[in-house]
Amino acid sequence: MAKLTGIEIYKLLPKTNCGDCNFPTCMAFAMQVAAKKAALDQCPHVSEEAQTALGEAQAPPMRTVKIGTGDREFVVGGETVLFRHEEKFHHPTGVAIKVSDALSTEEIDARLAAVAQLHFVRVGEEISVNLVAVDCQNADGGCYSETVKQVSGKTDLPLVLLCQNPDVLEPALAEVASSRPLIWAATQENWEAMADLAAKYKVPLAVRADTLEGLAELTEQIKAKGVEDLILNPVGTDLLDSLTKLSQLRRLALEKVFRPLGYPTLVLTNSTSPAEEASEATTYICRYAGIVVMNGIESWEVLPLLTARQNIYTDPQVPNAIEAKLYEIGEPGPDAPVLFTTNFALTYFTVAGEVENSKVPAYICVADTEGLGVLNAYADDKLTAEKVIQAVQEQGVMEKVSHKKLIIPGLVAVLRMEIEEDSGWDVVIGPEDAASIPHFLKTEWSPN
Repeated sequence: MAKLTGIEIYKLLPKTNCGDCNFPTCMAFAMQVAAKKAALDQCPHVSEEAQTALGEAQAPPMRTVKIGTGDREFVVGGETVLFRHEEKFHHPTGVAIKVSDALSTEEIDARLAAVAQLHFVRVGEEISVNLVAVDCQNADGGCYSETVKQVSGKTDLPLVLLCQNPDVLEPALAEVASSRPLIWAATQENWEAMADLAAKYKVPLAVRADTLEGLAELTEQIKAKGVEDLILNPVGTDLLDSLTKLSQLRRLALEKVFRPLGYPTLVLTNSTSPAEEASEATTYICRYAGIVVMNGIESWEVLPLLTARQNIYTDPQVPNAIEAKLYEIGEPGPDAPVLFTTNFALTYFTVAGEVENSKVPAYICVADTEGLGVLNAYADDKLTAEKVIQAVQEQGVMEKVSHKKLIIPGLVAVLRMEIEEDSGWDVVIGPEDAASIPHFLKTEWSPN
């Protein structure tokens, strides 16, 4: 159908200006949908009649593709902006760990056990790898099928089947098709057979080509066979070439709304050094891979890129804050130290983690600074002596301890005198950095 204007789209919206779509008004949201910068499904209240009437206008510039089923289903794509400060990125990059059919049964089990351990908690949020990619290195359909069965029985993560031989791939795919794996990859040589498999088993398909023109040609041919859930795998000669192609794909999809390339992307790392692979994978996460397939399974290699992903896929318009209240670490008693900090999530969880490392039970009084860290809150006048005293009094921590000592961050030592004069407490200047907290609590803290 013809492209609809913002006014025409607005007429089909609820017109409640509720803000649930993350835009201030329905008109603002309609304009973004018309510009292909927002998807209609961001409005939770739009009617089915409106969705049908809007037709093509509701389709986001980048298709959303689902891999896997149930609670571990992985969603990729559906992005609407080129830069996160414009709005936010919606679906974090998936990290897939490769398992080869050339490994022994014991080696595969060990590798999957290691993958299961790649689960961490950072600033109160669980972060982990998302998929397992089963690599076909033997031209033996029976061997690959057995490997896929073994992997699927040992992990509940969605699978990526890395096999470009349709004859070898199909027996394995038939075993796990109900779990909706991603199959990789359709090329200029095999696309018809791969598209037939994707259509037959109703699974998403990765499309691989050396050029963007080649990718666009393949997606149009595959769509004509009825396969809509596609993921693009641009082949780069090196890291720079891959990064360039990923950026070009993003621009063509979002700015030019070029439908043949309006799909999420996948890349495979090429580095043989674990440190270089971690750097390569992190680069792809930053711009603009939807899925990164890698070999590394060591926590020191995987955690940094998961941390980078976590930082990138936060909403820049929403403060990363925790509830301002009194927190207990361990089982603090009347002699326990009382530390003060702000409700910026990274600040709190860093401080709490170091207090736990010290093995010294403690109270942490957290004040509402609208999600700002210590220095930023002080500079913005959201952290003052008055606000420190108010938070401590409201949370009643001084009634829980036998002393009147309050430990404040060394970065705001300037507040010490005013807090002491207005509260009558003894203010102790704590470390400037959280890493020094364990030593401080063990060697310098005393309730007397």
